[in-house]
Amino acid sequence: MTAAMNKTAILNARLIDPATDYDGPGSVVIENGKITQVVHGHGAVDTDCADVIDAMGRVLAPGLIDIRVKTGEPGNEPKETLKSAALSAAAGGVTTIVIQPDTDPTIDDPAMIDHIQRRGAALELVHVRAAGAATQGRKGERMAEIGLMDEAGALYFTDGDHVIQNSRTLQRVMSYAASFNALISCRPIEPWLSEGTVATAGELATRLGLPAQPAIAERIQLERDLALVEQTGARFLVDQISTQGALDVLTRARTRGLEVAASVSINHLCFNEIDIGDYRTFYRLDPPLRTEEDRQAMIEGVRDGLIDVITSAHCPEPAENKRRPFAEAEPGAVGLETLLAAAISNLHHENGIDLIDVLRPLTHGPASLLGLDSGVIAEGAPADLVLFDAGAPIVVDAARLKSKSKNSPFDGRRLQGKVLLTIVDGRIVHDQRQ
Repeated sequence: MTAAMNKTAILNARLIDPATDYDGPGSVVIENGKITQVVHGHGAVDTDCADVIDAMGRVLAPGLIDIRVKTGEPGNEPKETLKSAALSAAAGGVTTIVIQPDTDPTIDDPAMIDHIQRRGAALELVHVRAAGAATQGRKGERMAEIGLMDEAGALYFTDGDHVIQNSRTLQRVMSYAASFNALISCRPIEPWLSEGTVATAGELATRLGLPAQPAIAERIQLERDLALVEQTGARFLVDQISTQGALDVLTRARTRGLEVAASVSINHLCFNEIDIGDYRTFYRLDPPLRTEEDRQAMIEGVRDGLIDVITSAHCPEPAENKRRPFAEAEPGAVGLETLLAAAISNLHHENGIDLIDVLRPLTHGPASLLGLDSGVIAEGAPADLVLFDAGAPIVVDAARLKSKSKNSPFDGRRLQGKVLLTIVDGRIVHDQRQ
């Protein structure tokens, strides 16, 4: 990590800023943690008393914002600490992470929100923010202290992987949150159809003898959640949408004017059910990997702007939790360090989506959804930036990832998109230019 310099000029970059729809040559000047000058084209830049960085035509973009990050801290630090997660984020060009509330104790009161954010700030790496639990202990029974957590800085409210089964409880949560415009997020998964399942229903799951959930389980739950959104007027985020049927429901809801956003994990953009192969547990995820048709629908959702946010769904699990029979292995994968390269490789190089549209749900999309002042390259904005080579090949070596857990489905894969420099509040927190 390098201390913030008084003044830094990054010259000869390809600036990509989805917030302003600019993709072209440019330069940026940073002073005291803020962007003080943005030049589009080849105009003059104030380099007096500045440390000059020559981007040599590489991409300079807003730092990524990952709104779905699990850690083990507090309560299960061997899986992941805030520091190891922050180091992973910096290495992946992610400048803001939002910690999920499934810690021990649960992040369900303002003191826990404050604790997470103070611990994160003390690391002086990336911005560490927190999502608060929607219900006490994430048990789905009694509403948590949403108003007080909002005042303490919680960015949104969710029970994470736990479904709030009681519709009356969720209605109360949404109604209360709507009174001060707080964002509520839920996983769209019908609990009875999904209980005990580890794969997507179909020929493959049948052949492998795996308990499987039908894709319609996602659609059914989303229909219920959106009915409550319509009734309460709450701001709502569909967490980790993964099926074509659910995407169709989302489209219809938006045509009715509902204020609904949707996220998808990078894993469901890059992999399908076939990748579990002969019970490869690093592909044991929740939601499970879907059909190729569903994966292609998610990609088109990104292309069309229907999906607002791409997340890493970072979920560290040590080897002993993964090296089990497939149905007994813990779900999840680490993804902070590979998020950008995986998105560039799959969405841009393989599927031809413009790089600015790949970056939009990784930067401006989550910033706009959460009301953050980052996710943009503009004068006065925080100097949270990533410099990367979109064409540079990398080979993922899980053993060298900075996460304490190494459960990456990208292990051994060749990707394109090397992070060269990550800057947070004007501080260089990751440097791989050499």
